Parts: sequence; structure tokens; C-alpha cells
Amino acid sequence: MPTVGVGRDELFARLGQTSYTPEDLVEEGKAQHEFDELCFEFGIELDDVTSDRMMAANEIKNADAEAQAKLDELDDTVIYKIDIPANRYDLLCIEGIARSLRIFKGLESAPTYQIIEPAQRQIMRVKPSVKDVPRPFVVCAVLRGMNFEENNYKSFIDLQDKLHQNICRMRKLVAIGTHDLDVVEGPFQYDAQPRDEVSFVPLTEEDKEWTGKALLDHYNTDPGCKHLKPYTKLIYDCPNYPVISDAKGRVMSMPPIINGAHSRIQKGKTTNVFIECTATDLTKAHIVLDTMVTMFSEYCSEKFSVEPVDVIYETADGGVESTETTPRLSSRMAEAQLTDICSVIGVELDAPTVCELCTKMQLGPASYDEATGTISVTVPPTRSDILHAVDIIEDVAIAYGFNKLIPGEVPPTQTVGGPLPLNHFSDQLRDEVARAGFTEVLTHGLCMTRENFDNLRRVNDGSAVQLSNPANEEYEVVRTTLLPGLLKTLKHNKSMPVKDGIKFYEISDVVLQDTNADVGARNERHLAATYAGLTDGFEVIHGLVDRVMQLNLVKPESQKGDSATYYKIQPTDDQAYYEGRRAEVVLVRPVAAAAGAAAEEAKGDEVEEIVLGTFGAVHPLVLAKDKYDLQNPCSAVELNLEPLGGSANSPVRSGTVKERDGTGRRRLGSRRREGGGSREASAVRAGGIAFVLADHPQEAGVHGHCHLD
Repeated sequence: MPTVGVGRDELFARLGQTSYTPEDLVEEGKAQHEFDELCFEFGIELDDVTSDRMMAANEIKNADAEAQAKLDELDDTVIYKIDIPANRYDLLCIEGIARSLRIFKGLESAPTYQIIEPAQRQIMRVKPSVKDVPRPFVVCAVLRGMNFEENNYKSFIDLQDKLHQNICRMRKLVAIGTHDLDVVEGPFQYDAQPRDEVSFVPLTEEDKEWTGKALLDHYNTDPGCKHLKPYTKLIYDCPNYPVISDAKGRVMSMPPIINGAHSRIQKGKTTNVFIECTATDLTKAHIVLDTMVTMFSEYCSEKFSVEPVDVIYETADGGVESTETTPRLSSRMAEAQLTDICSVIGVELDAPTVCELCTKMQLGPASYDEATGTISVTVPPTRSDILHAVDIIEDVAIAYGFNKLIPGEVPPTQTVGGPLPLNHFSDQLRDEVARAGFTEVLTHGLCMTRENFDNLRRVNDGSAVQLSNPANEEYEVVRTTLLPGLLKTLKHNKSMPVKDGIKFYEISDVVLQDTNADVGARNERHLAATYAGLTDGFEVIHGLVDRVMQLNLVKPESQKGDSATYYKIQPTDDQAYYEGRRAEVVLVRPVAAAAGAAAEEAKGDEVEEIVLGTFGAVHPLVLAKDKYDLQNPCSAVELNLEPLGGSANSPVRSGTVKERDGTGRRRLGSRRREGGGSREASAVRAGGIAFVLADHPQEAGVHGHCHLD
């Protein structure tokens, strides 16, 4: 949220709160408390109470005598720092805040903004050359009879800065220029000129002319102009720079960088102001211009009035392509159903009350159509934040008072939130893989097409979801495998010692195209792990595969016994791995188990084989310099975790899980070891999945590198 600093005494004077005693005005006193309450009622927040001296003192630690002397010279006027909503541009200055609060309190009515027709309109001619620079639009206005004093001049400058930081996006979308109309002559011209031919005296260098390119070089290197340095990149590399000049060819502005010194606004002298806003976004340009003129037209000789300017877009041959009169300052109508308003805020209000509340929020005059049940409000040019009926409802709730809103009824049913089974399973598995000595990484979900397929020596089968407008080649497709991210992580961690091996893993989603899905694609939760060292570590990855299956109580084919569900390891032709050292993991289970039936009920039924994934020693061509540039041999595994939840012999499905013991874990019945005797093994339930957490890892078959025979 933007924060606006306003002088307390000036703000209270504008609000008519002049009866406070010195005791009321002390910090945390009556005045501050009442204003804090008013801010809350209006939907803004008093964030801090400070002064220029206090802010400077906070930035200077252990000030010496010279620094202390400078601090003593600073103003000690109390400043209120107020947080406002990011889309309320009309509250970015003291004029807008005070006006809105007075209307909210019923001290005045919302002003009516007038466009006064002058004897002769000012004209801004836009040359076609501006289409070659990144800001082809301009809007303008004239404020007559202004009276610039110290406070309103500072507010005038501050509002421009706040708009530049907010809606203007650091001048990328809109740049504001203000000029003394009495020292320039129309018609004005907006065109693009070769950067070495632009010559003028900028506002920051009042006695020296600069060319456009030289001036930007100066701003990039001079510490005294560091506040302008961020904007130079917006046009620095353009061969032509945008320039606004008057009828005599005098440069008034080089947007979005700096105004000319000749047309600068001076306190106590400038009375007529010419405002121009150049932009890449015409809609935002109109919002910015409307905000400027509505906030400061209260200082015009005729309050809340503004003179229009004709903006003429010319063709290459000097003809007229189009003409626009600015500012628009147009009001518009917006509607919301009375039933919707009452339903959302939870209070039954009659139509006259709702219309009155809308008027408090500057949305008046408001009216009610009994036939349609519709509240119609008038949106002034200051309220560009009103985009939908819910915005009207929000303003009605603010005007009514949040503290008055009655909480709704407690629902008759109660539910307890919890993680999704797949997420809970993933979290449990992360812990177990980490205990096996692997370090978790989190890689980007987007990658290059060649990283996803060609670099792994895999054929592009069209399964990857492609981005229609990727920012760069690094983000062309959504990954269908986790291996590229892990291999790139190894590549960027070559400095790590490899004596004991480098072990990384990731449990994340991949995305695959799926015509049966509502959005044309589906997510799959995968586990991938890599080992790189002096040897390829195939046995380490093989052991991790066995450990993951053991944790899910899925036995290998050689040990399945009477179990209907087991896994087997068989050869694969995945070209990402070295021939002879590659395999795929296949889960075999009854078809009925996949539908949720218990394993016992499915004995003798048809079984299905699900390829969970592959593992092996990564092929040297994948590790080559033009691919992932890895110098050490490497092994990897990638498994689809989602089918594991359907294991038929899961203790959750088979009914062998007993009640929780005192540790919060579920207990399995005792089972017999090969050497005789029995032991207890804990099972942690994760949705439809159970982990066996052996009391001694060696007894669970984890020996050395997690290898199971």
C-alpha cells in the first residue's frame, strides 16, 4: 500500500478540527486517537507519526556535531504517515485525503468538475515519428489562475512522484510534465528527434545546454542525479528521443526523463499551468491526467475548472489522422443490485440508506430503480477504482461502518482442515529420502524444449505443454520430467566435493497434456533423485528405489509370497541412460485394488502393470559439454508417486492398522524376522499410503547405500 505523508496541522485545518488544545495534540493524545478512528472508518490507516527531523535522525546513527547541526535545521512539524489502498490515486495527496474525509463526514458535497472553454484552445500536434519511441500517446490540460505557495507547491510535486511510483510504474507507462504556460507559446509539438540533435537546458542544469545522449550519460554517472538514473534506460538505446517543444522550437520536456528549465514552475510566479502526460498506455494516461487536474483545480481562480487541449495526431504528409480533446473528466454510471449489497455485507438496508451511503463515498447522486432493484451510482473522474458492482458494495460497507457489521450465523456443520493425501504423502517421503542422505532442491517448472527432450536423448512426443508467448527460450515448455532441473543443479554445483558423492532429490509436479482433462493437461507428482561421484553410484539409486517401495509396503517380485501387489524391475530402452545399466520400475497390482477394494477381495482377479518410472546410469552423451556439462559419472531415478497410493497391501487398505499409540503413530501387528523373534514397526498413515518406519534402518534392509538384495 502506498504511504502518503501529510502535515498534521494543515490536515486538521482542512478538516475543520481547529479546537484541539496543546494537550490534545501530544503524541498518542486525543487528536491522534480521533484521527486514527476516522481513518479506520474510512478504510485507510494511520501508519506512523513523525517529522522531517525524526526521519533524518533515524537514518543517521551516532551523528557528529556537523550532522547534528543539520538535523536541528530541519522542520519539526508533525507528519502523519497514512497508508492508502493502491488503487485510490485520488488519495495520494493531502488535497484528495482532506476532500474525501470532509465528504465522508458530511462537511461538504462532492465537487463538480467543469471544463471551461477558452477563447482559443491550446493545441498539441503529435508527429508520426513518436511511433518509433516507446510512448506514442500524449494527453494535456491547462489550469488557470493557480496560486502556488510553499505547501501546495510541495504537494503538487509530491503527487507527481507518487503517481510515477504507482500507476505510472516508474514512468514506464506514463510520464508527467508540468510547465509555466506564460513563458511558452502554442501550438505545441510532440515528436521524436535524433538523440544527438536534441539540445536544451534541463531542469537539473539551469545554466548549461545538453544533447539528449550526453544528458543521459551524465545522469547515469553523476551521483547528484541518481534519482533520475533508473529512468534513463527507458529510452537510452533509442536512436531518436521523444521531445515536447513550443511554437518557437524551445524544448519543454524530454519525456520520460526531465523537463526543460525554461518552462519550469516557480513558486509565487507561475499562475497558469500546462500539463502534459506522455504514455505507452492511453487509458492510464487519462487516469493520471484526470487525477492531476481534479486534485489541483481547487487552487484555480475558478475552483474545480480546467481548460481542454486538442491533441492532433498527424500523418507523415502533415494531414490529420485523429483528434482527441483532453482531459475527459467524464462521469459514468455504475450499477449494483440492492439484494446483492445487503447479502454481501450481511445487513438489510433500504434503498434511500444505500443511496446516502454511496454519496458519502463520492458515488452520488445515486438512485434506485424499484422495478429492477438496481442502485445506480455516479462515478466521478477521481474514482477510477470503481470497476465492478463489488466495488460499490465495498464502499457501501465502508460508509455503513465495519464495526457495525453483524457476524453471520455459524454453519450448522463443522469440518476440520487437513493436507491433501498426496501432499501429506509427499511430505512424509521427503523426510525419508532426506534420511537416506539426499539433499532436496526446488527447480523451476518451466524449461527449454531441448532440455526436456533432446538433451536427455528422448524423442519429443508432444506431451509437453507449450507457452504461447514465452519470455525467453529458458521458459518454452512446462516440464514433463524433473531430471533437467536436477542435472542443471549438479552442473551449477561443480565446486562441491564428490569423494562421498553428491546426492540431490526433488518431489514436485510435472505437467502432461491430457485431452480428457478439463483444461487439456494434468499434473503428476514425481520423485527424482541423482547421484554424482567418482563412480556412477548405480547401487545407491537402486537402493533408493527399493527403499521407497519398502516404505509403501510393496515387496519386490522375488519376495512377494502370496501378496497380490508387488513391483518388478525390468530392462528399458530409455535413451537417457546407459545401455545395460538402465531399468524401469513396474508396479503390479489387482485391477480391483486400483478401484479401492481390499487386496484379499481381489485375489485371482486380473492384474495391471503400471510403469512407475525409470532409473539407471545417465548416458555420457547426456553429460556431455553441449548438454549438461557434467564431468563426473551420474545415476538418476524418476518415479511417478501417484499410483503408489493404490497399493493393495497398504495397511490402511488391508485393515491391519491398529489404533494410535501414545506417540501419535499407528502400530502394525508384530511380524516375524528371518532370524526369528519379532519386532514392532511403526506405520505412519498418509492418506491411503502407509510408511513402515523401522526401529533400526539396517533391519529394514537399508545397508550402506540403501541397497536391497
